[in-house]
Amino acid sequence: MAVMFRHLLVAGAVGVAVLGGAARASACGSNGYAYAGIGATQPAFGISATLSSVDAFTLLHGHVAGWVGVGGPGQGPGGTDEWLQIGLSAFPGVPGSDIYYELAEPSQGPVYHQIAGNVPAEKQIKVAVVEMQNRRNWWRVWLNGHAASKPIRLPDSHDRWSPIASAESWDGGTGGACNTFLYHFRRIRIAHAPGGGWHKLSRGYPIRSAPTRIRRSHGWDAFLAAEGERAIRLLRSLTP
Repeated sequence: MAVMFRHLLVAGAVGVAVLGGAARASACGSNGYAYAGIGATQPAFGISATLSSVDAFTLLHGHVAGWVGVGGPGQGPGGTDEWLQIGLSAFPGVPGSDIYYELAEPSQGPVYHQIAGNVPAEKQIKVAVVEMQNRRNWWRVWLNGHAASKPIRLPDSHDRWSPIASAESWDGGTGGACNTFLYHFRRIRIAHAPGGGWHKLSRGYPIRSAPTRIRRSHGWDAFLAAEGERAIRLLRSLTP
């Protein structure tokens, strides 16, 4: 199974403001996409988090996902799209969630890689995207402390990208009702050096669309991301 996700790059407060304006123009965000997450304010060499879905999904069309990643549209050489992310995704009629990673290489379409399927709600996984030590511009995705991909070359990526942890939803291009999701991100860490040097995310900025909500802890290293009335009600009762 493969699906191409359109991804978000937000560069500080200006990006958030633009996203908010676009989201208000459509019931489920810009072109049917909605986001809820946190972005790092400075470039780093990777991001990790403990991630789980909460059993509050209603998937009508398209997909929902929660992920950590680097890069984005226009962030590759010559303004090409280039990104790498890993997380959980879910689709209508498919039991549980996938664990997946997605790679967009310059001048190529994004490719979806399923790592595992039928992951139950509430199951916590540790996911990471990190540049490799002593291999400039080479990256890997990690799952529960083990490499989940081969080394991946991402040209012009070294010390350039500010990582993101985000949930997303797409309405399948129907322009209809929004999907419902609730994702829990815990222990978000940022790599201060290739290969690691992990530190708690201490400074960030919120990523929101009109139909989504986030609820973070006192700092920036944990949050809940929700879309849909049922998920937002449950979000209010949970602790990040």
